[in-house]
Amino acid sequence: MTVDDTGSGTGAHGRVDPQDADTGEDPLALRLEQLILGAERRYTPFQAARSAGVSMELASRFWRAMGFADIGQAKALTEADVLALRRLAGLVEAGLLSEAMAVQVARSTGQTTARLAEWQIDSFLEGLTEPPEPGMTRTEVTYPLVELLLPELEEFIVYVWRRQLAAATGRVVQAADDEEMVDRRLAVGFADLVGFTRLTRRMEEEELGELVEAFETTAADLVAAHGGRLIKTLGDEVLYAADDAGVAAEIALRLIETMANDETMPELRVGIAFGTVTTRMGDVFGTTVNLASRLTSIAPRDAVLVDSAFAEELIRTAEAPRSEAEAAEAAEAARKAGEAPPTHRFALQPMWQRPVRGLGVVEPWLLARRDGTDQTA
Repeated sequence: MTVDDTGSGTGAHGRVDPQDADTGEDPLALRLEQLILGAERRYTPFQAARSAGVSMELASRFWRAMGFADIGQAKALTEADVLALRRLAGLVEAGLLSEAMAVQVARSTGQTTARLAEWQIDSFLEGLTEPPEPGMTRTEVTYPLVELLLPELEEFIVYVWRRQLAAATGRVVQAADDEEMVDRRLAVGFADLVGFTRLTRRMEEEELGELVEAFETTAADLVAAHGGRLIKTLGDEVLYAADDAGVAAEIALRLIETMANDETMPELRVGIAFGTVTTRMGDVFGTTVNLASRLTSIAPRDAVLVDSAFAEELIRTAEAPRSEAEAAEAAEAARKAGEAPPTHRFALQPMWQRPVRGLGVVEPWLLARRDGTDQTA
């Protein structure tokens, strides 16, 4: 930020307004804040709301939704805060968003970017700001490094967001009807590390963190590579979704196979269900999601359990035969007719029906690859 006509604000080297320095806050933290926000502190919350032309009540709802702490009436807000309030309120006034939807936009954006920012500081920036030479302090390294990284990271984040927005928009406009845009039929899968609680008692914190990061990275890469969507990670568990049952099945088996080939990883179990799913703020809800979670909890180690609706979808799309006997009959019929036999990627084995807490009696199926199918495609 450039120095204004009165000489206040932060100059090219991050000089802090003396009034801000008197607050008792760390001078480097203030310099970094002004560098990152690109503006100096000018407003109390009341002044910012008034400048944006919104009520203090609505401004507070927006700020809390974004995850910002209440600061009383301290002068801690900038022109960017006023502009953000004005934009959200303008979307409501123009009828493009309802007030409730605007709050939801603020909350989803705040939650997502808060996690991203925490990761960047904890894992990325912390490592880069290790003093490169003896005698240098982290303080001397951090400011110029952030100054160099900030524009590059900002552009990259906007690029990724636009790419993800384009993909999500494409999925929505291809929905069959308006109801399907919100309540859609999806395959939902949970993958869970077996015995994770016991591991937390045996492993050092750093080792545990490395294991979780490796698991999440592997799962995220496999889900993306095979056409699924990673919904969220929960340390020892990942939740993903796919429009196509075959895609969800391939991801599940790839996860099992990849983890089984890594001796540092615990065993894995996966549960998948297929059906109507409600999507909100990038998350998924409903009976289908609950069923997938329950199937995961009863799945054998290094195995995939699916519900009957998922099994029927694989059978309907010819990804799996109803039984090996039926597949053999179809192959023999094709041979006699001089045709190529049908190919199926997956095999399904019905398991005993059992009661599942909160969902009644379910009929799980064990999912596997069919003998001879290519696992490298």
